[in-house]
Amino acid sequence: MDFLPNEQQKMIIETARKVGGEYGLEYWREIDAKKQFPTEIWKAICSSGLAAAALPEEHGGSGLGMLELAMIVETLAASGAGSTVGQLFMNNPIFGGVGISRFGTAQMKRDYLPKLVSGEMLFCMALTEPDAGSNSLEIQTFARREGNGFRINGRKIWITGVPQADKVLVIARTQKAEDVKRRTDGITMFLLDRDREGLSHTPIEKVGTNTLTSSMVFLDDVWAGPDEIVGTLDMGWHELLDVLNTERIVTTACLVGTAQLAIELAVKYAGERKVFRGAPIGSYQGLQFPLAEAYAQTETARLMNYKAASLFDSGLPYGSEANIAKLIAGHASAQATDRAMQTMGGMGYAKESYVERLWRDARLFRIAPISEEMILNFISIHNLKMPRSY
Repeated sequence: MDFLPNEQQKMIIETARKVGGEYGLEYWREIDAKKQFPTEIWKAICSSGLAAAALPEEHGGSGLGMLELAMIVETLAASGAGSTVGQLFMNNPIFGGVGISRFGTAQMKRDYLPKLVSGEMLFCMALTEPDAGSNSLEIQTFARREGNGFRINGRKIWITGVPQADKVLVIARTQKAEDVKRRTDGITMFLLDRDREGLSHTPIEKVGTNTLTSSMVFLDDVWAGPDEIVGTLDMGWHELLDVLNTERIVTTACLVGTAQLAIELAVKYAGERKVFRGAPIGSYQGLQFPLAEAYAQTETARLMNYKAASLFDSGLPYGSEANIAKLIAGHASAQATDRAMQTMGGMGYAKESYVERLWRDARLFRIAPISEEMILNFISIHNLKMPRSY
């Protein structure tokens, strides 16, 4: 096993660090306050080729892998973006890129992947529903056949980046749950225009991740043509899982970068702040130990995430590793951002210290894209071979 980045990976990391540094903490604080989409940095990410790292060369990508993409997201997060930058990659190189490059038609690949790489097109995915939550097999959105196409009806919730998206990857049942032998049958992915008759959306007010809107999405007799199916009609469940598990890798990467950034900010503050007898507060073990623990968790999550990404790139099963990495990264980012705020005292609660945004944004990812409890269910059943509890 080789734990050292190669020369190409070092160049990629340095490029991400440079782009991230140009749009650092102050940039993100300003657009967070305005609830403004991070258009400028996404354009810079695409212009530098970072968004294209794991996409095929024949469609403008770099032909690298998820390992390189994880390194990019982690570096951008640590350079000032925090965890929110991960959502840009989830929506575009993952939902759009992985979905289309692995399962899309030849026409989709020709039409959309070059525009994804350049930043001309943005994507999002509509999966989660109000009455299904983490149980995606219970989705009620239904695509009924009409002529040579489908009419889709249903509701989706907590869908990220809808107002800016050009295309929405909509997950729907094309066979009723009661009509299939296995619950995993009868699920299909559709790639639809966001601006289409019958598709509407409304924002959800939330605590953090203010630069990317979360929305309710309503599908009222939305037309989908046969050429808009991504993957296999009625048999899209396992194809969807490939998209979702790569999402885990990106999520972990942004949390690792967030934890790293929070720890760096806390250590810097603690080295400069002097309150008692001229000694910096960073010399107190009561502040050192929690940050040291967060650091240990962060390094563990990083290595497990690299393992998951490497397995994916080798065409090997990686679901367990991706889920474990995401679980530990959630703990690491929570510990790091909370203890960084505590280290800074009252200033940690102030906007100007930047940590409060990292704390607000990272909290989401202990719930999404999959909750810690569901990850523990997965580990119990698939790794420990214990009885299913749900």
